[in-house]
Amino acid sequence: MTISSKKGPRLVGAVIILLIILFFAIELFIRESQEFSPTSVTNVLLSSLQIIVLLLFLIFLFILGRYLLKLNLERKRKVAGSHFKTKLVLFFIFLSFIPTLLLFFFASDLISRNIEMWFKTPLDKILDDTKGLAEGVYARAEEEAYHYALELGRDIRNQKLILLENRLILREFIRTKLAEYRLDEIGIFLEEEELFMYLNPNLPLQNYKSIQLGMVQRAQAGEIFRIIEPMGNGDMIRRGVSLTISGAGKVLVTTGKFFPQSYAQKINAINTYVQRYRLFIPQKVTVKTFYVIVLMFVTVLIIFAASWIGFHLAKGITVPIEKLALATKEVSRGNLDVHVEDPASDELGTLIDSFNQMISDLKGSQEHIAQKTSELENRKQYIETVLNNITTGVITLDAGGNITTINPSAREMLALEERHPVGKSFRDVLSNLRYSEIVKNIDWGLRNKYRLSDKEITIVSNGQITTVALALSPLQGSNGDFTGMIVVFDNLTQLIKAQKIAAWKEVAQMVAHEIKNPLTPIQLSAERIIKTLKKNEENSRAVIEEGARTIIQEARTIKSLVDEFSNFARLPKVEPKPADLRSLVDQTIALFRGIFSQIDFEIEHGRDIPPALQLDPEQMKRVFINIIDNAIEAMNKKGKIIIRTSLEKKEQRVKVEIADTGPGISAEDKAKLFLPYFSTKKKGTGLGLAIVNQIVREHNGSIQAENNSPTGAKFIIYLPA
Repeated sequence: MTISSKKGPRLVGAVIILLIILFFAIELFIRESQEFSPTSVTNVLLSSLQIIVLLLFLIFLFILGRYLLKLNLERKRKVAGSHFKTKLVLFFIFLSFIPTLLLFFFASDLISRNIEMWFKTPLDKILDDTKGLAEGVYARAEEEAYHYALELGRDIRNQKLILLENRLILREFIRTKLAEYRLDEIGIFLEEEELFMYLNPNLPLQNYKSIQLGMVQRAQAGEIFRIIEPMGNGDMIRRGVSLTISGAGKVLVTTGKFFPQSYAQKINAINTYVQRYRLFIPQKVTVKTFYVIVLMFVTVLIIFAASWIGFHLAKGITVPIEKLALATKEVSRGNLDVHVEDPASDELGTLIDSFNQMISDLKGSQEHIAQKTSELENRKQYIETVLNNITTGVITLDAGGNITTINPSAREMLALEERHPVGKSFRDVLSNLRYSEIVKNIDWGLRNKYRLSDKEITIVSNGQITTVALALSPLQGSNGDFTGMIVVFDNLTQLIKAQKIAAWKEVAQMVAHEIKNPLTPIQLSAERIIKTLKKNEENSRAVIEEGARTIIQEARTIKSLVDEFSNFARLPKVEPKPADLRSLVDQTIALFRGIFSQIDFEIEHGRDIPPALQLDPEQMKRVFINIIDNAIEAMNKKGKIIIRTSLEKKEQRVKVEIADTGPGISAEDKAKLFLPYFSTKKKGTGLGLAIVNQIVREHNGSIQAENNSPTGAKFIIYLPA
């Protein structure tokens, strides 16, 4: 079936090609043999041409009708691309049919009129007029050449250019005039000697003939110099003027104009054409018929070629589109194993290759996504398992403050009444008054997009006190934008109880030790007073007074210790407000500069420090004064103190460094440095740095101590920007 279906178009194509070759062979024979062929033979050949045109027309109608019928059946069956194919074929047919027919009728009418006009043309009169015109052209050319020769001779005589000393000027003069007068040749002869000859470089120089010496001699003798001779396919017309110049002799100036084609040859050719024309007159009808048939053949051929191109172009466009449409339907059903096979090499081929590549990429991406989805699902389950089983409470918020995840430890730790808090605002979930401190800190973190660590908050629920450590960590997207916040809670209740017991034990030991020291002299003084009273000695009054003073002094020591302890227990609450950190540092250092002359203070402020930070000015001054007091005492009031402030943009915090050149801090003391009643000084109470740590923590900041390089200690304070 396939072989027979292919034989039909091949047979039709072979017949069309055979008819076209036969038509052009007959047409060529007629054109080449019109002058001598008998009329009967010509008529037979013309009839053959008519039959060929008719056959081509019938074949064209058959092919066109068959293809249009096929398109109609495809449209009824709703084959993909059939409507577009029909529109494209009809467009090409009408695009070629309408202008070609218009051109045929116009050209056939034009041929008829031209043939009629051709055979009515008075060629004899045209021949005579052509001869007269040629002779007039030659005469005018001779006159122009003679006129320019006279002009050149007059200028040469007047300017005496022929003299030996002016020869170079003469050459340039002649070269200029050759272009100015539009001549093709200028020659200068002195007596019988040719001085030089300038020629137009566009002349056929291979056929150039020099002026003979005899012609020069006759012109010098007074004969008219006039030459017309062939030069290649044209004629060279030369005229000359002879003149006598004093001091030089007889000078001959020749000029020439070249005609590319001989008028005489053209006149002879015209005669030949006229004779042939007279032979064609009896064949006027045959010639007209011949050209009309040729025009009909070309018209049918153009329409057929345009339709055939339309068929194949529509097929080349719609078949790949049909395959792409079917493949797209398969892809829409989820089948990514489709592959469009088409041999197209144009833009449609590129489109098909891109489609196949896209499907291949989609398939690879689908497999990759499936793999990643599985990995993400496993990771998600792992993270959920970890979050559901850790004792730390974790809540994640989006940029608007809505809860995205919350683990059981957080719900239990906060004793939430809301059973399904995910998707709701944390303000609604934590609306109870006991969560006010937590809400305040989370609000602050969301507004400032700042990291907060280990903020201790006490929650009272059903009479039970729970202490949690709040930590905030901002979330950032792939492009660095703020996307939310991680809120972490650590239950410090039991830890704080243990720490308090341990701390109070240590404080009790230290306080007992501090109180024991003054109690010993009090006891001894009291015992001494009693003994003196019993003995009733003369100096008993002085001993009693001395013992009483000792008791009073040591009692004051105990009272001072109790007062310090009370002050530490009731530190004033921090009240932040906009304050300039640099100004606070400068004001604090100004208090010490005039007192300690042997202390060198150096301040380095960062240029990008915000002009206003949320600080309690008086409390922060107390922090700086305590640290600087300790540094001065550690350096024994001699050395250097450096204060540096800088902004850490990434962490959104301000860094304050206070460094000294003292002995530094031992590794053992660093761990206890900020504990109450720990001091390395002989007379210290151990509450200064504990107060500093408490104030910094109340500002949502942190403080740490480390050794300075090369010597000394350095305290680093971090405050939110």
